[in-house]
Amino acid sequence: MNYPEPELDDLYRELILDHYRHPRNRGTLERRSAHVEGYNPLCGDEVEVDLLVDPEGTIEEVAFKGRGCSISQASSSMMTEAIKGRSRRQALDLMNAFKSMMTNPEAEPAEELGDLEAFQGVGRFAVRVKCATLAWNALQEGLENGAASE
Repeated sequence: MNYPEPELDDLYRELILDHYRHPRNRGTLERRSAHVEGYNPLCGDEVEVDLLVDPEGTIEEVAFKGRGCSISQASSSMMTEAIKGRSRRQALDLMNAFKSMMTNPEAEPAEELGDLEAFQGVGRFAVRVKCATLAWNALQEGLENGAASE
């Protein structure tokens, strides 16, 4: 796999920094189907993810809060944007595609990742993979254990 051209790499870096500086869907939900806390003991990153899933399995609302590095916080922000309005199954499929990209950065990323492809280079640094997947692991736990299923 060829890594992104320098210009594209810069654009991806800016996208990650924008989500870190101006996180989307930051906060908590009054009504929620699931609340999950995640912690990365290696670096101290923390995240809490709230989900509101309707009875048919569509993610109506999602919010996160936490603290940590730019990778963990930007990934959390971008995850919330990517899954809102999707079905439980679609969100889990997206999560699997994201985690696959993190564990196999040489492979071509799945098309459905869209802007999440910005994190592909993170996969080259094993210690940072945990940062990028922290919110996704919380999402998985929330969808599998706390939120309504399809």
